[in-house]
Amino acid sequence: MKSILTILVFFICFQGISQNSEKKDIKVGLVLSGGGAKGLAHIGVLKVIDSLGVKIDYIAGTSMGAIVGALYASGYSGKQIDSIFNSVNFDDILNDNLPRAARTFYERDNYEKYAINLPFNKFKIKLPSALSRGQNTYGLLSRLTLHVNTINDFSELPIPFFCIATNIETGKAVVLDKGNLSQAVVASGAFPSLFQPVIIDDQVLVDGGVVNNYPIDELREKGIDVIIGVDVQDGLMSREKLTSAPDVLLQINNFRTINDMKVKANKTDIYIKPDISNFSVVSFSELNKIIEMGTKATLNHLESLNEISKFHPKKSTQTLIKTVDSLKINAIDLFGEKDYTRSYVLGKLKLKTNEKISYDDFNKGVNNLIATNNFDSFLYELKPSDNVDGFDMSATLKESSETTFLKLGVHYDDLYKSSALINFTKKRLLTKNDLASFDFILGDNVRYNLDYYIDRGFYWSIGLSSRFDSFNHNVAAETILTPDQLSLININKLAIQVSDFTNQVFIQTLFRKDLSLTLGAEYKHLKITSETILNSNNDEESVFERGDYLSVFGKLRFDTYNNKYFPKSGVLFNADLHTYLHASEFKEDFSSFSIAKATFGYSQSFSKKFSANITTDAGFRVGQDTNPYLNFVLGGYGGHLINNYTPFYGYDFLSISGNSFIKSTLTLDYEIFKKNHLNFAVNMANVEDDLFQSTEWFSKIDYTGYALGYALETFIGPIEIKYSWSPETKKSIWFFNVGFWF
Repeated sequence: MKSILTILVFFICFQGISQNSEKKDIKVGLVLSGGGAKGLAHIGVLKVIDSLGVKIDYIAGTSMGAIVGALYASGYSGKQIDSIFNSVNFDDILNDNLPRAARTFYERDNYEKYAINLPFNKFKIKLPSALSRGQNTYGLLSRLTLHVNTINDFSELPIPFFCIATNIETGKAVVLDKGNLSQAVVASGAFPSLFQPVIIDDQVLVDGGVVNNYPIDELREKGIDVIIGVDVQDGLMSREKLTSAPDVLLQINNFRTINDMKVKANKTDIYIKPDISNFSVVSFSELNKIIEMGTKATLNHLESLNEISKFHPKKSTQTLIKTVDSLKINAIDLFGEKDYTRSYVLGKLKLKTNEKISYDDFNKGVNNLIATNNFDSFLYELKPSDNVDGFDMSATLKESSETTFLKLGVHYDDLYKSSALINFTKKRLLTKNDLASFDFILGDNVRYNLDYYIDRGFYWSIGLSSRFDSFNHNVAAETILTPDQLSLININKLAIQVSDFTNQVFIQTLFRKDLSLTLGAEYKHLKITSETILNSNNDEESVFERGDYLSVFGKLRFDTYNNKYFPKSGVLFNADLHTYLHASEFKEDFSSFSIAKATFGYSQSFSKKFSANITTDAGFRVGQDTNPYLNFVLGGYGGHLINNYTPFYGYDFLSISGNSFIKSTLTLDYEIFKKNHLNFAVNMANVEDDLFQSTEWFSKIDYTGYALGYALETFIGPIEIKYSWSPETKKSIWFFNVGFWF
């Protein structure tokens, strides 16, 4: 009955229009409301509109309605938008997750050990203004709308468009119809507490749904005759459905919008109300089901939409829009940088003028800049260059006012035992682009890490580090005692205390973007003692090593793993060469020696859940070999083993030693469901003195081990349990780990 009445109204309207000789056509407007993930139903509506040949003359949207509406207004069809959203990782978008490969090596090392990161100012801890900066959303929309980025007046888009935002200082609605399309849409969808506010024309803007979630009146003022409206707002939720912070905020906001819709629904000529009561504002995983509900609701208005298409035929078909795959940026203009230099910004962007790069690499560079947390926003525009192929980039940075941070972490493993990490980080301590970080680690073994780094991007950066590590553990006696000592003492295990105090000064640069080269000098004090056996003086402990070492070193690092702990793709290469120029235990007869080691890893996914990682490690010593305490020692499981200690399944920590070794590990990982992993690993190795002087290292395998484990990814880091076994020892060992390694 309702559709019949609607059609009759349209016939009357159309009859009046036909009698007006000066007006041969009607104007059809489309208003799309906000509603978070529920707004995905708009896509289903657009697909039906396209299939019927209905021509839209003007689009108005709020929040998710603004995002979908802007894409449609810029020339995408409903079907194309469906494909775009099906390829989007909404977790990355909503949480501003940044690819690991986009971070510099120094930033990865810091990022992958802290569970909590809080601004800290004048002895007061501040909570972040939002969970996400919205940078990933901005980056995605910028790429999708690059083909219309020369249009500043949204009325000149393929379909005229505007969206609504809220001025958080005045509480008034703001109509965004000019400027940067991507920025305007991000402002319209800046849901409070989820996305940080966006500043446009000195106005602090958030989600338009706060004050006007269905801008029908503003659309009617554009001279629109017939309005198709899509309302994806729900009624008030019951207490059982109020399960998240966004749900609570939406409920509070709905008090007003529900009353508004009682009036606005009656102003809509074709009012489409999808049944999305079973979905929430964050139900992005139900994308296709929500789209289908939009399609189903639109088909209920088939007769009315067909009448519009008769009197208002579509003048042109939408063409396929291809996203840009590569960029050549000819000029770069930066605005807003004060405390960070241009070279620092460009170094983080990994961007050079007149160089063609893939759009994916460009996006990684933007993510890398944001990952420093030195900038609250990085808003950029790409405009075609005059008289030359490529683009000119204009970017406005908003530097973060937060320079001091309190970071926390927790950890347990079988070597260092329980640990609680307290970190203080200070940016811009002495100069621009610098960072000072101090880790104080409490627990069974007190430790610390102190780092100071002046980051100069592509240019040589300067760093200082100081570290103290210590642990107690029962180890195989043969890894500590000489053969002569073993013959005199009938003992298999020694309880040893290891402490390592290492200080480095170094310079580091990026070579060919993803390759890091580090050169430096190091002072190390190494002490190894045991109370298991006493020395000839009947002291409380035996001292096996108490030496000071001076060395120079070089490191080469290439790392494209997508995840440090559970890599599914990428390549890892680490090479380290230390040349020791002084050792305190040698007086007259010291001669320099070198220790070289390298790691190569490769990860490959065979499906979304199943992946394999193969890693090969090797090392050798050249020169004086009187002191064995810097040699290679294999055994145990861990991600923070100092010096030349190397993990090896099937054996306890520090079980196999030698001045050279080679080891390979194959790990198969299956993600049984999100963030839950089952994995199986096999490793094999040869370890002995002067291993590579013969070909036996290649023809036989002396040590093997296997491991079966379960791991859960959490915000404090992985929680892991592994059962390992070695056929040589016929023994099994359990390994436990909780939290990021530090």
